[in-house]
Amino acid sequence: MLTTEADIAGAVLDAHADSIPLELSGGGTRCGLGRPVQAAQTLSLAALDGVTLYEPGELTLVAQAGMTLKALDDLLDGENQQLTFEPPDHRALLGTSGEPTLGGAISVAASGPRRLRMGAARDAILGVRYVNGKGETLRAGGRVMKNVTGYDVPKLLCGAYGTLGVITEIGLKVMPKSEVVKTVAIAGLPDGKAISALSAALAMPCDVSAAAHLPDTIARELGFSDAVTLLRVEGFATQAAYRIERLTEALAPFGPVAGIDSDPWVAIRDAMMFAADDRAVWRISMKATDAPLLVAALRERFEVEAFYDWGGGLVWIACEEGRDASGGAIRQSLAGFGGHATLIRASDAVRAAVPVFEPEPTPIARLSTDLKRAFDPAGILNPGRMRA
Repeated sequence: MLTTEADIAGAVLDAHADSIPLELSGGGTRCGLGRPVQAAQTLSLAALDGVTLYEPGELTLVAQAGMTLKALDDLLDGENQQLTFEPPDHRALLGTSGEPTLGGAISVAASGPRRLRMGAARDAILGVRYVNGKGETLRAGGRVMKNVTGYDVPKLLCGAYGTLGVITEIGLKVMPKSEVVKTVAIAGLPDGKAISALSAALAMPCDVSAAAHLPDTIARELGFSDAVTLLRVEGFATQAAYRIERLTEALAPFGPVAGIDSDPWVAIRDAMMFAADDRAVWRISMKATDAPLLVAALRERFEVEAFYDWGGGLVWIACEEGRDASGGAIRQSLAGFGGHATLIRASDAVRAAVPVFEPEPTPIARLSTDLKRAFDPAGILNPGRMRA
């Protein structure tokens, strides 16, 4: 078992020398994301599960990549703190087991509903230690907010799906937990009007930390009787009460705003409404006000279920898998609006045949190729995961 960063570096160095392709693994819960990896061996980081620095007063944490998100949450909870980017848990959606790890979440840039207020996973990173494809151990960024230096390699590695380097340690900003967390809802809005309501709410100085819309069929799966438009407000009790009062007044033209007792955000974060079937699942990032128009255009071409997160800027879509998971139709329709479509769930055969990630323009593709060559000249790290 590889138990130290030096062990990881040695294993990569040997693989580089012999041109042995490696699949990187932490908890194994996100192995279905991206294209199927074409590797001969698996490199596990599960044993790298320690905390090397935690300064609650400075809101900074440095942990190894194999640390589970559950253990990290437990540690932060002891100081009434939490991760800023609310990482989703893909196990139910992808049908995987094990425990999600910090390294896995950072590698795929897993960001939840709080991205609206606190930024994405890459915005929380202060620095990383990593092993490149030549077996060299490198550090980029800093370990605390006062010491963030160097090129922004951490943001480059975040979302690279392990194709540029083996992340072994991550420094993060964390945040205090709020005294109260409240969710308010408007019932019965059609998609377009709902996104207008969310846009109006997000334009107000009310620090909304999550904003989503669930059409009726999806809302019923979470126990609502009709379509529901949701806003989450956090803060001290008096702050939250004032913000909700302001939102209730401003959104009155869209319908009555009412508080709800349930917490729908974990289900929204993890796309649990699509977990019980075998349809293909896409995530589309685009301009929020165009999102209902895209969904309407897609519904004219094939059967689709959709819901909206990030105020409408993130659209989750489920459709029959078929030959290409409707990828051609989705990207053709999306081209008229602008945005990026990522195939989150499909069979191995479909994920190997269809561009899982949005195809890059030629100049960007050339830059990506040059970066891969610089970080991993032998192409041994997660080969095939992002492109054939």
